[in-house]
Amino acid sequence: MRAAIVTDFNNPPEAGEFDAPVAEAGQVVCDVEVAAVNPVDLLIASGKFYAAVPPLPSVVGREGIARLADGSLAYFDSPVPPYGSIAEQTLLLEGAWRKLPEGVDPGLALACGIAGLAAYLSLTARAQLTQGERVLILGAGGAVGQVGLVAARKLGAGRVVGAARGQRSLDRATQLGADAVVALTGTRDEITAAILDAFGGEGPDVVVDPLWGVPAEAAVQAMAFGGRLVQLGRSAGDEATFDSAAIRGKCLQILGHTNFANSPEEKGTALDVMFGWARDGILDVAHEMLPLESIGAAWARQAEGPGLKLLINPRG
Repeated sequence: MRAAIVTDFNNPPEAGEFDAPVAEAGQVVCDVEVAAVNPVDLLIASGKFYAAVPPLPSVVGREGIARLADGSLAYFDSPVPPYGSIAEQTLLLEGAWRKLPEGVDPGLALACGIAGLAAYLSLTARAQLTQGERVLILGAGGAVGQVGLVAARKLGAGRVVGAARGQRSLDRATQLGADAVVALTGTRDEITAAILDAFGGEGPDVVVDPLWGVPAEAAVQAMAFGGRLVQLGRSAGDEATFDSAAIRGKCLQILGHTNFANSPEEKGTALDVMFGWARDGILDVAHEMLPLESIGAAWARQAEGPGLKLLINPRG
């Protein structure tokens, strides 16, 4: 079968031939309709991800939309190694999927997956957002950020602000209902001042942070007393430096998040909520479909931060 294959940890995957999966007891072989590229895929394929080092060679990709034996479509995010999602077929554990409701676009459903879960669970399970709280979404132009903007509003946030680098991302945040936007340009103090201004001087109660680095530093400086910053990515840097007074004086919490920490039941419930938003036209995340043969280009674009959800047609 055709697949995106990684053969060593120092080079991106390439399209090629890989042995088709054969199911053992408790496993199911499924056709893949569409797959996604995520930051976590790049980390896993480089052998640097803290939670998983793949065997070599492997098919890359964790999430996709599968065609089940009954003809229905289902989302999955845990293929059995060495099989991944970016292939004509994948190998899943029996029942390790979530069926899509009728009328949900598969590409949009994938935006609800790894990226959507990171945003939704950060706001609910980690930050425990309450009605009326002020929310700052860092990296608002990416897939996590776009879902985060919609989820914060639907979950009862009183004011939602999106922060991103480029004007296209800021415009997208406005279209998705952000009350204000902040350009992540300039010094830490300049970004802090812009965040405070966007919140009318009070600062956010909750920050969803897939960036880290200077944006996280600025957010901490701006946060309100008792605020919670949920950290789930490192797109702006591996390190961030914080003033002690800002954290202890405001009793702030910095909370890590990974989707791996949530149970299949928790993730399934969250997916059902977001699939409903997608079906009803409430959630719309920018996405782009690429053929399998463009996996190298997709890999490079993901590393740079594409500002949308990159999808792969395994038969394209």
